[in-house]
This record gives sequence, structure tokens and C-alpha cells, in this order.
Amino acid sequence: MLLGSYPARPAWPGRPSALIRSGQCLVLKSPENQGDRVKFAWLCSHEAYQPEELVEQAVAAEEAGFDVVLGSDHFHPWVDDNSAAGFVWTWLGTVAARTRRVQLGTSVTCPLFHYHPGLIAQAAATVDRLSGGRFLLGAGTGEAINERPLGFDFPPYRERQDRMREALEIMHRLFAGEKLTFDGTYYRTDSARLYSPPLHQVPVLMAAGGPKSAAFAGQFADGLITSVKDPQDTVANIIEPYRRAAAERGGSQLVMATRWTVLGGSEDEFWQALSPMRGLRAPGRLEAADPAELRFRADEMDRADVLGNYACISEPAALVEAYRPLVHDVGADIVSIQVCTADPIATIAEIGAEVLPKLRS
Repeated sequence: MLLGSYPARPAWPGRPSALIRSGQCLVLKSPENQGDRVKFAWLCSHEAYQPEELVEQAVAAEEAGFDVVLGSDHFHPWVDDNSAAGFVWTWLGTVAARTRRVQLGTSVTCPLFHYHPGLIAQAAATVDRLSGGRFLLGAGTGEAINERPLGFDFPPYRERQDRMREALEIMHRLFAGEKLTFDGTYYRTDSARLYSPPLHQVPVLMAAGGPKSAAFAGQFADGLITSVKDPQDTVANIIEPYRRAAAERGGSQLVMATRWTVLGGSEDEFWQALSPMRGLRAPGRLEAADPAELRFRADEMDRADVLGNYACISEPAALVEAYRPLVHDVGADIVSIQVCTADPIATIAEIGAEVLPKLRS
């Protein structure tokens, strides 16, 4: 996936036809690039581990043969008793300095409230420069747990999507090198410009969980991020609407498929491994501001109901069957391996030795 051209993005008014290029450009695989292999990502969960631990996970992932290292972006975690919440953008700078090969990205950042989209464009461009052009930006419409603690409202999805349309335009145009004066419904800029622009094109992939948001990603973003539970359902309701919308505008059709798995030998071990993330499936998770509230709701649920939302795996080798459908059935360009485990460094090494070779074959 080196040394290639990148499919066209939306033609924003006044937008130059190409972004800044320099040296070897990392280009994600698209349907036009079928000879390239699928990339495999390791997610560094900032809700579960302290940032210094996640730096070591990122280094271990590169050594184990992963192609991409992703970081989640949270102000608050999902629970308050066994968790963390480091600042992903500081962490990315450190990881850029400690790695040489892996692509880096966010999964995902919300550029709508406590971040202005222009600030995220600046942050992404900076990481791209520090990493030698290895950055991709994963974006989403967010959760209240990252906005309300800082005094921001968290409006219904319709407004968040409208905000995202403006945010994507601002980021794309700044990446393109414009000096941008923008007067939108939600955001304004006055002669804004990236004076430390990205070295390479920074693809913006948008998270989507339904057909409308998938079609929106196809219209306005450079790629799609989607979490897979049932591969056939994902293809019918997410991938196909996304590809149709992207094809209609002649854009890229990049897909990152993600899946959470839990590694352990018993229900108690599964629960312990999942502990920092157990609030992720609690009722009302998109509206809650306090991780203590989500912890309480999660612990009120039956453990089997919580664990039933995840693929619970007894040994790393079994991860092959958990992630193979994302390669063959979903047809993802990037497969994000997201594992709750008691020993992430050992798990990363085992996946590199036992799982990635089989998934690549």
C-alpha cells in the first residue's frame, strides 16, 4: 500500500484538487487496489489502560506484525473503578517517536464540541508530520460522557450529523492547504490555515452504526468505521449503503471493521478482563456523563447479558475464527482487533505469532 494515488474526496468549493504530498505516501487499500493485503490494527483502549502502558502496547503491536495502531479518544472512561482516560493526541506524538512502520490513527475522535474541527485538523496534521506521513483520522459523532463533563450540550443525532457535515468540510479544506474563512451554522473560521500542514493526505474515516450514517460517510468522508456483530447484517445495513453512496460521488470505499472480543478461561476471567469496558454496553451509555453511573447500571445487569454482547474466547488461537469473517465476509480493508485481556502484551505477541499469519492466508 505504498506509493499510490488516493481516490477523490468531495469537491468542496474552492478546494485544491490534491493534498500536499512528500516522499512515500501510505495509501489505504480500496476496491480498486485488490492486490494489496488487508491491514490489521491493534486498538489501544485509553478507557482501560494508562497512557504509558499503551505506549508499550503500541510498540509491542508493531513488533508483533500489526499494520496499524489505533487509539480511542475519551475524556471520561466507561466506568470509574478500574479505568483510565489519557489524552490520545499527546500519546500519539509519543507513539510516533517510538514506532517506525505502523500506521497510526484515532478510533474515534469527535470533532464537534470540546474540539473545534479546525483544532483536530491541526492535531492530525501534526501527528502526520511527526510520524512521517503515517496518520489516519477516525471521526464520530461522539458520546455525552466526553462532552457534558466539560460543559457542552450533547444534542440529538440529527444535529450531530449536521455538525459533522460542516466539520468534515472544514477539516478537508484545511488539509488541502486553504486559508479558510467559513461561516456555517455551527462553526466559523477566519483566515484559518495549517501552517504545519500534513506531509501526506490524511484520510478521514467516519464511524457509522446504521444505514443512514453509513450513507452519510459515503457522501462526505474518505472511509467507514463500523463495529461488526453479525457480518451479514453489517454488509446489508452498513457496508452496502456506504459503498453505494461513495460510488455515486466517485469517492473512495475504504472500510475499517472492528470487533470486541474478551479473552479468558472462565466467566470470572471474562468479567475481570472486561471490567474497564463493562459500561460500554450499559443502558443509556450515549447520554451519561458520569462513569460511576454507567458502572452502577452495568453491575445491575446480569453478567451473562453483558458478556453476551462480546465474543468470549478461551485462547488466542480461537481469535482467528472471530476475526476471519471481517476479512472474508465483510471485505474490510482494515480489521481492528480489539481484545479485552488480563495480559495485553502477551496477547499481542500471541496474536502476532498465531493469529495474524492465519488471517493473512
